[in-house]
Amino acid sequence: MPRRSSVSYNAMISGYLMNYKFEPARNLFDVMPERDLVSWNVMISGCVRNNNLAAARELFEQMPERDVVSWNAMLSGYAQNGCIDEARKIFDRMPYKNSISYNALLATYVQNGRMEEACRLFESKPDWHLVSWNCLMGGFVKKKKLVDARRIFDRILYRDKISWNTIITGYAQNGKIEEARRLFDESPVRDVFTWTAMVSGYVQNGLVDEAREFFEEMPEKNAVSWNAMIAGCVQCKSIDMARKLFEKMPCRDVTSWNTMITGYAQSGEIAHARDFFDRMPRRDTVSWAAMIAGYAQSGYSEEALCLFLEMKRDGERLNRSSFACALSTCAHIAALELGKQLHGRLVKAGYESGSFVGNALLLMYCKCGGIEEACSAFEEIMEKDVVSWNTMIAGYSRHGFGKEALKIFESMKAAGAKPDDTTMVGVLSACSHAGLVDRGMEYFYSMNQDYGIKANSRHYTCMVDLLGRAGRLDEAQKLIRNMPFEPDAAAWGALLGASRIHGNTKLAETAAELVFEMEPENGGMYVLLSNLYAASGRWADVSKMRLKMRDTGVKKVPGYSWLEVQSKIHTFSVGDSCHPDRDKIYAYLEELDFKMKQEGYVSSTNLILHDVDEEEKEHMLKCHSEKLAVAFGILSIPFGRPIRVIKNLRVCEDCHNAIKYISKIVGRLIILRDSNRFHHFREGSCSCGDYW
Repeated sequence: MPRRSSVSYNAMISGYLMNYKFEPARNLFDVMPERDLVSWNVMISGCVRNNNLAAARELFEQMPERDVVSWNAMLSGYAQNGCIDEARKIFDRMPYKNSISYNALLATYVQNGRMEEACRLFESKPDWHLVSWNCLMGGFVKKKKLVDARRIFDRILYRDKISWNTIITGYAQNGKIEEARRLFDESPVRDVFTWTAMVSGYVQNGLVDEAREFFEEMPEKNAVSWNAMIAGCVQCKSIDMARKLFEKMPCRDVTSWNTMITGYAQSGEIAHARDFFDRMPRRDTVSWAAMIAGYAQSGYSEEALCLFLEMKRDGERLNRSSFACALSTCAHIAALELGKQLHGRLVKAGYESGSFVGNALLLMYCKCGGIEEACSAFEEIMEKDVVSWNTMIAGYSRHGFGKEALKIFESMKAAGAKPDDTTMVGVLSACSHAGLVDRGMEYFYSMNQDYGIKANSRHYTCMVDLLGRAGRLDEAQKLIRNMPFEPDAAAWGALLGASRIHGNTKLAETAAELVFEMEPENGGMYVLLSNLYAASGRWADVSKMRLKMRDTGVKKVPGYSWLEVQSKIHTFSVGDSCHPDRDKIYAYLEELDFKMKQEGYVSSTNLILHDVDEEEKEHMLKCHSEKLAVAFGILSIPFGRPIRVIKNLRVCEDCHNAIKYISKIVGRLIILRDSNRFHHFREGSCSCGDYW
């Protein structure tokens, strides 16, 4: 152009900004020979749109003159960035305000839930447009303040479809479905959103048949209508009906596919869920998170982690849900190294300080045996919720560090967080692990008065364990008998475990019979009682237990142990002959066995539930899965690093005793997670105090 005016420059700057090219726009603005009011306003709006509020504020302060557009641009900038108080200061400084100014501030208050300030602003001006009335009413609906929403609705002189849809949706989503239906019938104008609000309301209130009737009557349906109805079928476990609707749906979107994936995953039909996932024309982060969660919840831990890694390779943005599911899976299989890699990724993504992902990270470290890393993760959570505190208390408790758990409980109260029933389960369990009987009883009998928590079956089970661990079996039995409700299998199981530890066969038999009545398929309790009989040399009773298990169809769950070495899971079963390093492992076990016996170790052959000679019993004990895993860990994991082994069942007494000796001989920290708790073996002793 031979001659450029401010209009030409403004047009070019606007063009750059509309195409998200902020730098060229700013460069052109800076070289303008003359800027007019439009130039300044366009550039300030561009800075706001580019989320560069500091640059917008700098330009605003440099302006030689301002108009209402300039002020509104800054007001919108502060509002969009959540700077509500700053937005109000700009509003108060404005020499002239128009309806855009008022609506911008009103919307800011409403979107941020500051309804009292929104109301004060609204009452300060009489001539609001209908969009403002609807905005205020929508804010009350969002806050579930239906009385206030209805008050605004009744004051509106000329209502439009949005007015009716907002109030109907409010009642429908908050359990007032009859009032929603009455307003629906009164509404002079109905569109697809009005009908959909009713369908969604019926679904959310569990009235799927009524929702289906409404759905069939709809004169027009959109994707939201179809998705609401499909979600209703999924919610009431009618997955076949959901699929029929899905196949009839003419306007499927990513939400439709995600709902079906979630439905099949929740029904345990993981193959169908994967089929839908693979056939999706387009996936979003919810799709990936739903499929990962489906695998994790169905026990397919490796598949869940593989899909998470595939999600990363596919370039899909990792969101909080996918991180939480992946961390939960790592916790389930105790894949600590992979969990640490995920920790690094979520730090880069900026999610580590939020309680949702932070709690998943905390649980992962607790369940993987990394209690020190768990403590660090706990400290990094900026806003701890009750789940954060409970997870840390339970983590310390399961690891056998009862006193540390109680310190966290005291910190929780000091921070103003209110304990709940789960908190007290962790606290009572911590007292049990620390042997603090009197303190545990004090917490138990005062928690209703102090925190308004009424004791439930889990609290009573903790108390039975607490008293049983201390050898006070008569008191434990009396507590069960005096429970204000029928004792469950967990309470009697705790008494059975305590009776086994203290050799009280008669009480163990009583507790076992009651467990068998409640849970005849509970193989673990049969094994506990059989162990007690075997330890007493009562082989006839051991045989009776075997016959009883066979007659009732109970099968003993095969024991296996695993550990992670260089991000790979190695699994061992009793007498394992499949591992590629089996010869080295068995040779090393023989070497350890010789050294252990020199230190005074004696095999607990009385635990073998077969009436065979002593030498055969010793050989059978030597091949237990946890010993194989520990031996492989010592051979494979560099000295100075803990050896972390997971066992799917309760660790046997002989293996527990043997690993104590091994930890002393090799000078290693060995952390074993069994089905009940963690055992930290160090220098010949265990954190559980030989009670588990």
